[in-house]
Amino acid sequence: MRLTRAGEYAVRCVLHLAKQEPDALVSRQTIADQCRIPPHFLAKIAQQLAKAGIIEIMQGTRGGYRLIRRPAEVSLLEVIEAIIGEIFLNDCVIRPETCQASPDCAVHRVWVRARDELRRVLGSVSFEDLVREESCCLVRFPLSPPA
Repeated sequence: MRLTRAGEYAVRCVLHLAKQEPDALVSRQTIADQCRIPPHFLAKIAQQLAKAGIIEIMQGTRGGYRLIRRPAEVSLLEVIEAIIGEIFLNDCVIRPETCQASPDCAVHRVWVRARDELRRVLGSVSFEDLVREESCCLVRFPLSPPA
């Protein structure tokens, strides 16, 4: 399984919003520029994130995007699945009826366990955790050498 470009961009967008002050409104262009996301692609992703109740889209010249829940309340899993749908590693996991061997298949059980573990790990990481981790890295590894 590989994360789609849309999923990666959604994570970048939400992470950027999570770094802002609560209820901060950030322009689409600012997010596109700072997160290196094509603006037209960002607009599509933002619609899916808004539909999932993660961000709010404000229209108009002073519009932009705002995180509508605290970063601690938004998981990496939730953002990824808002864009790509439920994570599954094989069709038989999400649609067992497509495989005649599924009920008795040892591989099927491995796919299910692997999917469940991946979803558990991604669900256990909040955007607050990611912001905190990034802040720690910046302190340890500053972008520019000390003067």
